[in-house]
Amino acid sequence: MLTVPIKTQAFLSNLPLFRELGAEEIDRIASGSREVRVKRGDVLFQKGDPCRGFHIVVYGQVKLLFITSQGDEKVIEIMGPGQSFGEAVMFLEKPYVVTGQTLTDSLLLHVAKEVVFEEIERDPKFARRVIAGLSRRLHQLVTDVEAYSLRSATQRVIGYLLRPDHEHEDHKNASSVTLPASKTVIASRLNITPEHFSRVLHELTENRLIQVDGRTVRILDVERLRAYEG
Repeated sequence: MLTVPIKTQAFLSNLPLFRELGAEEIDRIASGSREVRVKRGDVLFQKGDPCRGFHIVVYGQVKLLFITSQGDEKVIEIMGPGQSFGEAVMFLEKPYVVTGQTLTDSLLLHVAKEVVFEEIERDPKFARRVIAGLSRRLHQLVTDVEAYSLRSATQRVIGYLLRPDHEHEDHKNASSVTLPASKTVIASRLNITPEHFSRVLHELTENRLIQVDGRTVRILDVERLRAYEG
C-alpha cells in the first residue's frame, strides 16, 4: 500500500462538492479531515456504529453492505475514487445503517461533521451542493428499487453495463467497460445470484452483444444491447 501523504487541499479542491470553495474554505475543510489507510477486506465501520463524519475515496474501492437475516451479504453500492458516502446519516446524526468494507487496499479521507456543519453555516451555496449530491444519490436509489421490482435480471445487468458513471472506452459503436469488482459482488449489487449473473453474461455473449475477458466487458453494439430484452 502507498504511504506517501497526499496533498489534501489539492485533492479536495478538485472534487465537485468543494470545487467552488476558495483557498481559506478548503483549508478549513482540510483541517477537519484525516487520512484513513486500509487494507483489502478491512471493515471501516459496522452497522450501528456512530457516524462522526463522511468518507471520500482517494483510491481503492469500498462496498456498502448489510447482512440479511439468512446470513447472506447484500451489497448496496460500490464506491470508487472521488466518491463520498456517509453524508446522510451524518446529517441525521444517526448510527450507520450499513457496513463499509474495502474491496482493495484503499486510501480515504474522513471529513469530520463539525467542520461540514460550520461551513454550511458560513456558505449557503455549499449547503446547496451538499443537498444536490444527496439528491442524486436518492435518485439512483429510487432507480435501483425500480430495477429490482420491475426489471428482469437480464435488464438489470444491461442497465448496469450501460450506466453513465462507468468508464467507457468508445470504439465506433462498441464500448469497453471494466467491472469495478468481482462478479460475486456485482451480482449482490444487482440483487441476483452469482450463477444467474454468469448466465446472463453468457446469454449476452451468445447473442453477440458483448465479449467478456475477465473483468473487461466489450459491448459490441451499444444500441442493440440497450434494446435487448432477453
